[in-house]
Amino acid sequence: MIQEKKVLAIIPARGGSKGIPKKNIIKVGGKPLIQYTIEAAKASKYIDEIHISTDDVEIASTVNGLGLHINRLRPKHLAQDNSKTIDVMIDVLDYYNKQNIKFDIVVLLQPTQPLRKSFHIDEAIEKYLEFNEESVVSVSLVNEHPILMRKINEFGTLLPLLNETSTIRRQDFTPFYIVNGAVYINKVNELTSNTSLNDNLRPYIMDRRYHVDIDTYNDLKMFELLLDEEGEQ
Repeated sequence: MIQEKKVLAIIPARGGSKGIPKKNIIKVGGKPLIQYTIEAAKASKYIDEIHISTDDVEIASTVNGLGLHINRLRPKHLAQDNSKTIDVMIDVLDYYNKQNIKFDIVVLLQPTQPLRKSFHIDEAIEKYLEFNEESVVSVSLVNEHPILMRKINEFGTLLPLLNETSTIRRQDFTPFYIVNGAVYINKVNELTSNTSLNDNLRPYIMDRRYHVDIDTYNDLKMFELLLDEEGEQ
């Protein structure tokens, strides 16, 4: 809790991942992938409740073994390839509402961003309150700057993505950021099925070294390398 506001963290973990089967519980660095996010959420100073939303019995069993009890499985219609995360969040909030359990702030933590730490979560929540409870999303500086990117039109001609000259020094480029998927923060009573989480208003800027998004086996290898580097520090 922070400033008398109750904080719910939702960790979505459906079982039907295509690129890496059972991705959320695949072992990396000796732990199921989801454990990194659970540990960060548990270590937060402000999170009051952690809810894992999964449709998968094996994921639920793994999470139970990590000390979080899953009381219900996610409805199957919210665990499809085209299911929206915002609808999953609303389903979780409805579940608590039916028990007359209320929260003020909801934090979405995706297990595919395992390098996010508890201090990232807490700093993002603090930023949310600093800016009068406007929604927050974590971002990182882009690696490839869009000023050098081009699209090809119907005539086969290169066109710039940005209406800016690229004849300037790289260090003078306008900084651009990418939504990195690590932390989303919203006011509970403002969430609707039309809420676009990636369009949250306030940026919480994370150092690029914490940005990894697990979608492929190559991403897993990169994560393992980053874990090794952390262990050597």
